[in-house]
Amino acid sequence: MIWLLLNLIVTWYMVGLIWLIQIVHYPLFANIPAAAFPAYERQNTHRTAWVVIGPMLLELFSALLLWWSPPPGLSSTLLGTTLGLLVLIWASTFWLQVPQHLRLSERYDSYAQQLLVQTNWIRTLAWTARGFLLAWALYQQLD
Repeated sequence: MIWLLLNLIVTWYMVGLIWLIQIVHYPLFANIPAAAFPAYERQNTHRTAWVVIGPMLLELFSALLLWWSPPPGLSSTLLGTTLGLLVLIWASTFWLQVPQHLRLSERYDSYAQQLLVQTNWIRTLAWTARGFLLAWALYQQLD
């Protein structure tokens, strides 16, 4: 049960963070002057890393432990789905968002910025789905 609670808490932290990034942070990139953008982007990724890396690793660790040692009565399909969503989030991060951040750290590129906003919906929706599925899992455990 401890892994479920930890995973739920960290996931909902990430849900809140990803919605802020999706609705506020990434769209505002378009308002940074092009000449200042590479320096801004390097600072942005450095500072964001402090807020994201620890929770993402904790989420992954607790999700794996939850899947490996599930509470009694918790559906393996439900846990497999939440783990699959997490794999999707990590794949999207490293194959879609990171390359755009790298491109933007060299120079502002409106296409890369728009692609970042568009592809980030994958993570936004996947994290949100994980959050609700884990809340459902907790409800099942408490019921």
